[in-house]
Amino acid sequence: MRAAVVTEFGDPSVIQIQEWADPVPGDGQVLVEVEVADMIFVETAIRQGLHGGFFSVQPPYVPGGRFGGRVRATGPGVPESWIGTTVVGRGVDFGAHAELVLAAVDTLTEVPAGLNLETVVAVTGDGYTTLLLEQLAPDLQGQSVLITAAAGGMGLLLTQLAHRSGAQVIAAARGQAKLDLSKAQGADVVIDYSKPGWEKAVLDATGGHGADVVFEGAGGELGAAAFSVVRDGGWFSAHGAPSGGFAVYDPAEAERRGITVKGIADLRVDLVTTPVTEELVLQRAASGELTPVVDRVFDLEHLADAHTALEQRTLLGKALIRVR
Repeated sequence: MRAAVVTEFGDPSVIQIQEWADPVPGDGQVLVEVEVADMIFVETAIRQGLHGGFFSVQPPYVPGGRFGGRVRATGPGVPESWIGTTVVGRGVDFGAHAELVLAAVDTLTEVPAGLNLETVVAVTGDGYTTLLLEQLAPDLQGQSVLITAAAGGMGLLLTQLAHRSGAQVIAAARGQAKLDLSKAQGADVVIDYSKPGWEKAVLDATGGHGADVVFEGAGGELGAAAFSVVRDGGWFSAHGAPSGGFAVYDPAEAERRGITVKGIADLRVDLVTTPVTEELVLQRAASGELTPVVDRVFDLEHLADAHTALEQRTLLGKALIRVR
């Protein structure tokens, strides 16, 4: 099979297209012919050798987590009735940026009629986290909600969700094109956080009180600045790290100000108790409540270009990888 391979940790040039042996499904697994695969920012960090505490992967490896495609073969313990089914899921130990990928059958979701595969792949990963945050956050109706990295794949879904919930949506992103896109997706106020002192614009938009809820997807110094403008008694999620790390905040200050903080570790714990499923994500997508914005679809041979586009922040919305 053809596969994109990270040959060593480094810049996007380390990604090469190679011929690899077809994988063979084991117990409880299926082999899927990949048609479309997702591409998210964290994969660029893994390629550089970062986030080793979260992802234990060493080159050479085939990147790519979430995919959509058709089941070709089943392993022991899996009914052959799965063969030919169009599914969305996550590869075993990555591997989705290839013509064939292994997946545990109990992690797959059959693609419902009425949704095309690109939409399904684009919405499932970001949509899952979006609905998880919806479950964890307070009721958004009538609240001021700040969303950073607002023109990214998940930022746009959060903007749609907060807008439909009746919140005042404040979208923070970089550059006019991203602000225009955020506005088109339901933001009431847009702020360019590449400009010094952007935090004051958030305070101005909230009458000086600060945001009631902050969905923080930028990380780093931007995330720290976003924490500074959540109101006392507010709610703050630090779920994104494209700036090189998650938002830094002082837990003692959060406690003193009565701010509820959900970090990435908290979200992983809450996965166990929060009733969010991929089926629910797809139901919300089919109803039009979650509409992913796909900027570019790269073919497999240009996966390195997709990495570059993500790292240079040139995408308006998501990138997908077309394999077949």
